[in-house]
Order: sequence, then C-alpha cells, then structure tokens
Amino acid sequence: MATYQYQARTVSGEQVAGIVQADNETAAIRALDERKLYPIRVSEQRASRKATGKIRLRDVGVMYGQMADLLRAGVPLLRALETIARAGVSERISRSLRRIAEGVSGGKTLADAMAEQPGVFTPLHIAMVRAGEKAGFLEDVLGNLSDFIERVDELRGRIRGAMIYPILLTMLAMSVTIFILTWVVPRFKLVFGGRDLPALTKLMFSLSDLLLESWPLVLGGVVLAVLVIGGMVRSPWGRRMWESWRLRIPVIGKVTRTISITRFCRILGTMLANGVPILQALAISKDATGSVILADRIEQAAESVRAGETLSQPLRAGGLFPAQILEMIAVAEESNQLDRVLVQIAETVERRTDRQVDQAVHLIEPLILVFMAVTIGGLAVALLYPILTMAQSL
Repeated sequence: MATYQYQARTVSGEQVAGIVQADNETAAIRALDERKLYPIRVSEQRASRKATGKIRLRDVGVMYGQMADLLRAGVPLLRALETIARAGVSERISRSLRRIAEGVSGGKTLADAMAEQPGVFTPLHIAMVRAGEKAGFLEDVLGNLSDFIERVDELRGRIRGAMIYPILLTMLAMSVTIFILTWVVPRFKLVFGGRDLPALTKLMFSLSDLLLESWPLVLGGVVLAVLVIGGMVRSPWGRRMWESWRLRIPVIGKVTRTISITRFCRILGTMLANGVPILQALAISKDATGSVILADRIEQAAESVRAGETLSQPLRAGGLFPAQILEMIAVAEESNQLDRVLVQIAETVERRTDRQVDQAVHLIEPLILVFMAVTIGGLAVALLYPILTMAQSL
C-alpha cells in the first residue's frame, strides 16, 4: 500500500489536510469519500531513504505495550508519547515518537501521525490504531498489537533458530568438498600420471583443474547466477514462479503455506475484533501473508465479499486453505463470530506449525548428511578405484 497526502474539505466547508493509506489514488479518493471528505488535492507521499530503514519488530511491540499500559493508567496520549520517547526503547523509535507527538499536538489523530512514519509503522498497525481511536478503545488495540507482534517475532525466532544447524551442515559440506578438490586431488593427480583413468576420476580431476586454474571465472559465474536469480525472484513473475515451486516441496511447502495462513487468520481476526471494516482488513491482511499466490486468492475473495458473497466460498477455490479451516470460517460467518474464530484458528494452527517446523528441520538434517556422504564418498571412490585397479594389475 502507498501513502497519499491530501487536502480536502469537510461537510461544513472547513479545509483539512492529512495522509491516507491506499493501493492507488482512486482507492485513496474513495477512502476520503467514506470519511465524508471532499478531496481538493491527492498526491503520493514518497518516503525518504532515512525513513525506510528497518527497525527491530520486537522494539515496536514493546513500545505498543508501554503505550497501552500508560493509557490504561489514565495518562493522556500526548504525555504517553513523550514519556516513551524519553524512555528510549530504541533511538529510531524515539525519533519517530517525537514526530508523532508533534503531529498529535498539532491536531492530527494518532493514526495519521503514525502514517507519516512508514518505515516504522505498517498499514496493518495504522488501520488498527485508527479503528481503536474511532471506537474509543485505543489501549485495547495497542495491547492486542503488542501481543500479536510478540507472537510473530517468537515464530520468526523459532524458525531462524531451527535453521542454524542445517545451514552450518551445508557450509561444512561445501568447505570439505572444495578442500578435497583443491588440495587432496592435485596430489593424487601426480601419482596417477598419464594412466588410463575411469570417467568418474577424470571428471573429478576436471573439476579440480577448473577450481584451481579458473577460480575467478567460477567465482564470477556464481556471483552472476546469484544476482540473476535474485533479480528474477524480486520480479513479479519470478516471485510467483518461486512461490509456486516452494509450495510444492514436501513438508517444507506445507509448513510455508501453514505459516502464511496463520498470519492471515490472526491479522484478519484481530483487525475485525478491533472494528476495522472487513474489506479494509482483507486488503491489509493479504499483504501480510508473505505469499503472492495466497494474497491473490485473498484478493479474489475480497472481490466476492464486496459483491455480497461469503468469505469461505471463494477461499475454497485453489486448494490452498485446508478444508477444516474453511468449514470453521463458514460456520463462524453464519454465527457472526468470524473475528473470534479466526484468532482461535490462528492459535490452533500455530501449535501445529511448531511441530511441522520441527519435522521439516529433522527432515532437512538427514538429507544434508546424505548429500555430504554421497559427495565425499563419490570423491573417495574416484580416488581409490584407480589405486585398487593398479594394485590388481601388479
């Protein structure tokens, strides 16, 4: 979503200015119409390089929790912002909070002031804060945001921690293979001299010569391949192709899809519980899934909801959502408890995801070990077979 600056007039004729989050300029104008504002000028706001720097998600969650506690204790919003800015969760957040405090003191809402810091606050956070301000339960929204961010950060940390050992194994396998090809194999090549060698041994000697004599070309080829693949993945069609392939990987694909569905259910349920309209909540939650294919399916579902249909039916197409989750969503829509059921689904699926992540990691480790054994064993056979052949001939 992009950020648009606007100048508009209210029903009474008063001129106001601010910012709005929308997919495009037409959507921004439509959002202003929903607020009963008549736009005079709408232009996209370009974020500065300094504003788009990344900060730790955990620090943002801590800040939301502190603000919720201060508001529940009766501290005015402006004073709460200044207090947290002085406390210094992080220097970047402190600077952002000071700017937000200036905006609030100038008459802006908290959500509009937060929207001016796009590198810190996502459209999801801004939409939930705006809904909390309108409905009068801002402290509850901030508390929910803090809990939500804590769960997301915990899941990310668990996945990263689980991948450390497989990554180390992969690096070790590559290091051992390069060491054998560049240091051990050349010494055997001198021993064999001009003898007639098996095809596997000739291939190993060719790889060794390539690494020793043409390593700049090999290194340049690897760097070029990484840049080309990275560019393809960043492009829309390349990212879609990569996403489609990743979802088909046994176990890992299922875990990836489950994590995306968990994000979608928790974000959508939390936003609906905090008063965000369902169409706006769907537009934001689809971008938070991290899956292009799943986001496309949710966008199609949003169009169906806009046309007056249920949410569960369009999600059923494509086979991305498990049947059990779809049935729970359908029953929740009938009983008008969609927000509560979606959060419940997220919590249930998160527990399953923990087991699936462990299962995927336990599957990756033996695969890497088998790859190491086959690679190093193949090199050993390629070196020892000619020696055994020479011994038999003697």
